[in-house]
Amino acid sequence: MTKPRYADLSVGKRTILTPGPVEVDPRVLRAMTTPILGQFDPEFTALMNQTSAMIRDVFRTKNERALPVDGSSRAGIEAALTAVVRPGDRVLVPVFGRFGWLLVEICQRLDAVVETMEVEWGTVFDPAAIAHAVHHKKPAVVALVHGETSTGRVQPFDGIGDACRDVGALFVVDAVATLAGVPFETDAWKVDVAVAGAQKCLSVPAGMAPVTWNDRADAVIRGRRRVEKGLRASGDSGDGDLPPIRSNYLDLAQLSDYWSPARLNHHTETTTMLYALREGLRLVLEEGLEERWTRHRLHEAAVVAGVKALGLALYGDPSCKLTVVACVTIPPGLDGDAVRAYLLDRFGVEIASSFGPLKGKIWRIGTMGYSASRFNVLHGLGALEATLIHFGVKVPAGRAVQAALDVYAEGSHD
Repeated sequence: MTKPRYADLSVGKRTILTPGPVEVDPRVLRAMTTPILGQFDPEFTALMNQTSAMIRDVFRTKNERALPVDGSSRAGIEAALTAVVRPGDRVLVPVFGRFGWLLVEICQRLDAVVETMEVEWGTVFDPAAIAHAVHHKKPAVVALVHGETSTGRVQPFDGIGDACRDVGALFVVDAVATLAGVPFETDAWKVDVAVAGAQKCLSVPAGMAPVTWNDRADAVIRGRRRVEKGLRASGDSGDGDLPPIRSNYLDLAQLSDYWSPARLNHHTETTTMLYALREGLRLVLEEGLEERWTRHRLHEAAVVAGVKALGLALYGDPSCKLTVVACVTIPPGLDGDAVRAYLLDRFGVEIASSFGPLKGKIWRIGTMGYSASRFNVLHGLGALEATLIHFGVKVPAGRAVQAALDVYAEGSHD
């Protein structure tokens, strides 16, 4: 008998404390073993309708259009921007971390005229400053990150949506790191297009990006609608009045038709990923959004208490800290990547580094979705303490875990 070239798939058990991807809820993994249905099977299209309704609920919106883009969260961001940004459009992007620059790059690739605002990494904008810039520059689109995982900050939105309405701009928001982890109010904040990611606070594998948009955005998107000739109904040219959306696969107009009762064929839906996203959304709503936000705040407090008990400093302005990410300043002279490698090798604990000017300067500890648990936090803090001691850092032994336990003594979540 010929010896198999490759062994059966077997991966190590990890405690994932990064800002994404995070650990997947076992109920989501179980849903992914469900038998395949055809994409136009009535049973499957009913699941599509349920998923759309749950996306709407989690985004806290009454938008008719709420669907997932097949692909990671970046696919969702690119689909959203490609749909509403036309060549020559003026786009304003306030940047306070790495993912703001991603929005800039995508808009530049769309031949937009991109103008940026910047603040020091580790801080956020006074929303009044953004609103003032919107009134002054009168852009067609304002693209803004809500939760910037590269710096662990969350941007307040007070008045920004109103300013966009005043000048007729569309407000496009990257809510990849925040949806289902911290409060996000699509309608109340007057967000026109919002994009999330499955692999963060929803605790679903990367592969789908929930997106929702309102009538203001849809007027632009529908104006750019094109339909493949082989799919056009008699007398339907499919041609809108505006420049066409540049992507076929990431075309929100066609995707909207695909998810509508017409079920106009676009691509083959990723069946198993839809099962996963549906279950992840169901679990969020079963827990309750407010309860989920409270759970994330509790585990954040435990991590912060533990980190401080080790004598480590937190990076960034605490007044705008993102609940689901703690950024820790790496002690001088310590090789941060070596610490991370030791944590993973000896304890099975994964934490993240950062990007650009923060690379090698901070660790990022994520507590998102299913990864946000008492076991993970206590195990992660204990492992970090032991690892620091191994690398010769003097820390008060036992204090980190005890500090976290003190926080949990006042809470109730596991």
